[in-house]
Amino acid sequence: MTITITSTTKIVLLNEVPARVWEGETSTGVKVHCFVTRIAIDKDETRVEEFERELKEQAAPSPKVDEAYPLRMVL
Repeated sequence: MTITITSTTKIVLLNEVPARVWEGETSTGVKVHCFVTRIAIDKDETRVEEFERELKEQAAPSPKVDEAYPLRMVL
């Protein structure tokens, strides 16, 4: 399976661990929400600065994400 996801500004708690909500879809168009607690790149990657810059880009969550995850789950 291949998915394409976009980072959002929404962070929720999963088992008391903060997780950023990412939204996206599979290669066949199925909408998904991902909960990312950590993300890393290969230690030999030469474009670390580029990755760190891109990682700071975040979109507002869609209304569906806001509805799906109540405020009691949000940090």
